[in-house]
Amino acid sequence: MELQIIGHNVEILPTVRSYVEKKLGKINRHLPNVKTVKIELMELKARATKFRFRAQVTLEADGLLLRAEEQAENLLVAIDKVVPVLDRQIERYKGKYSRKSPPGSSIKNQLQEEPVTEKGDAPAIVRTKRFSVRLMTTQEAVEQMELLGHDFFLFNNAATKELNLLYRRKDGNYSIIEPEIK
Repeated sequence: MELQIIGHNVEILPTVRSYVEKKLGKINRHLPNVKTVKIELMELKARATKFRFRAQVTLEADGLLLRAEEQAENLLVAIDKVVPVLDRQIERYKGKYSRKSPPGSSIKNQLQEEPVTEKGDAPAIVRTKRFSVRLMTTQEAVEQMELLGHDFFLFNNAATKELNLLYRRKDGNYSIIEPEIK
């Protein structure tokens, strides 16, 4: 398991690094096929909130992508709070997916920061996120989207063999966008 610790406005001291390694090192017991665990520790700008620190963990394991995020007044407390959230997601995953993923179906995320070149009122694209999509049913896509905690999910539909976009509607139901090339 590869552990990446990234600090945003936070210096990663050796004591913090060893604390994170101790807390997240136990994840392999619950989910043995973990490839990478990335934890981002950040100090938030002073606002009207009582939370000053955020810990965000992204876990990748053979086609599975889990993300957990917690905030606290202290950096170590934020780390302590995010680990049980991740454990609950792993347990939920293990309960729903007792079967193995097909071989060669792993999700690889690569973030590429793009500089904002245009100043103005119009919104700009500030980040491009690339990942390989795997063949899955619509039900598997719904479950993966829920595990990630997102409102949308891009996947390769097993029924149509085409790229589909699943999203959560305001009424709580789901919709799928199927592209039609003309």
